[in-house]
Amino acid sequence: MKVIGISGSARKDGNTAILIETVFKELKNQGIETELIQLFDKEIKNCKGCFACKGNRKCIIEDDAFNAIFNKIVDADGIILGSPVYSADISSKMKAFIERAGVIVATNSGMLKYKVGASVAAVRRGGGMTAIDTLNHFLLNKEVLVVGSTYWNMVYGKNIGDALKDDEGISNMKNLGQNMAYIIKKLQH
Repeated sequence: MKVIGISGSARKDGNTAILIETVFKELKNQGIETELIQLFDKEIKNCKGCFACKGNRKCIIEDDAFNAIFNKIVDADGIILGSPVYSADISSKMKAFIERAGVIVATNSGMLKYKVGASVAAVRRGGGMTAIDTLNHFLLNKEVLVVGSTYWNMVYGKNIGDALKDDEGISNMKNLGQNMAYIIKKLQH
């Protein structure tokens, strides 16, 4: 059992990575392997809308990091998508990633079907619900089983590490990890 977490933050080891790692701790406690992929230093080009991925199960753009990351989520049992809120929505790298992944899965049906997924957002003030909605719309539209928690999957904080001061938000991330582990294990039986 393995879960891939993708942080769309421009900051290495920023609040978004902290949220994903908090969820990961709970998954690891249940014997589930995890891998964090941070997009801060990776090039993710925009989708060309060419639909050449149909029947190929991959993007024809091969000179960036996208295909290697996409293959990891296809092979995983679970996916966590995380983004800070930029301009009241997800980061541009995360948007480019889910747009390209969305076209591939739409033209190669079932690639992410029955995987377990969750979305998290690092929020300074507003836009958290929009960011979560954007990420969840991708997951839901691709037949991923979306896991929830006791409240919305967002944590407040501006500077790196501030998210750890949001006790309610961090508690929610822990609960999200426990719920995700429960569902993944149930699907394995």
